Amino acid sequence: MTSYAAYLFDMDGLLLDTERLFMVPLVTLAAREGIDASAAEAFYLDLIGTSVAETSRRLETFLPPHIDVSAFEANWRLEYDALVAKHVPLRPYAKEVLDALKSQGARMALVTSTHGASARSKLTKAGIIDYFELIKAGDEVSANKPDPAPYREAAKGLGVDPKDCVAFEDSDTGTTSAIRAGCLTYQIPDLRPIGKPLPNLGQKMAQTLWEAARDLGVINPALTS
Repeated sequence: MTSYAAYLFDMDGLLLDTERLFMVPLVTLAAREGIDASAAEAFYLDLIGTSVAETSRRLETFLPPHIDVSAFEANWRLEYDALVAKHVPLRPYAKEVLDALKSQGARMALVTSTHGASARSKLTKAGIIDYFELIKAGDEVSANKPDPAPYREAAKGLGVDPKDCVAFEDSDTGTTSAIRAGCLTYQIPDLRPIGKPLPNLGQKMAQTLWEAARDLGVINPALTS
């Protein structure tokens, strides 16, 4: 058995290597509208970890006035959906860490800002949905990250205290949510704006999920990645 009541995972950029896939069509569509690729990339990097509703709000201020925001966003999501329909890649060591926790009888939940239908579809395509006892998606919680509600409600759904849980996040937004909920939190950064410092929120830092799992004692420290 493991030392914690449950292990709570973010999804995009943490378990699934989908942040890059989501950025590609944004940059392509923006270029068609005359928006510089570097500006589109910088905009996207600041979006990571935000909810669907927050993404829509920020698009309204980012796009020039002549662009139909709703149509742009719909096309962006259609092109992204076409990419993930072909393949949903895993982040490094995601499967290995999930397997290690499962072998020790750990309870696991997924906490994502993505809407439930999309999240479950991606997890199924990636072959990891069955690891999770509970999924809390962005349209299934009372408030989105960075509010602590997603992690608090995931812990409540498992019948455990957030303070007895470990959370794994890649974004500053998600890390803030997990810390505020009271979880022991590991931040494992994926895509970040160049030069943007990591926040000092009391989280632990790791370069990979493997490193975080070794620090927790979930994986034998003698094993190498």
